[in-house]
Amino acid sequence: MKERKDDFISRRKHLEQMSDEQLKTYFFELADKIVDPLLDLAYKNTSKSIERSVLLRMGFNSLEAKAIVDVLGEQHLLSKGSGQCVYLVARDKGVSIREAGSMIQSGNAIDYLKKTFEARS
Repeated sequence: MKERKDDFISRRKHLEQMSDEQLKTYFFELADKIVDPLLDLAYKNTSKSIERSVLLRMGFNSLEAKAIVDVLGEQHLLSKGSGQCVYLVARDKGVSIREAGSMIQSGNAIDYLKKTFEARS
């Protein structure tokens, strides 16, 4: 069996002069750097299951939530957030959250949502 070359001494040289507090700070800086790409990914992306979960918390049942998410996914609007889409339709059309969900499900609010998000870009 080949012996592993131990380079711990040389790799820790830059840490030798640090106090415990400085080491702790340095550790959390490195931890933040590791997690940053994951947070970025989470902020910029979503999944159908996450969006269904949002709709469930807004009062839709699982079948309704799936149908709304499927329509938004097909129309490339899922990245805008299913909850936001339902909320915008409800607010701007003066209907309830449930009615807004039905409008999206039936495709009646898709053109409105596309225009709304284009205007925001």
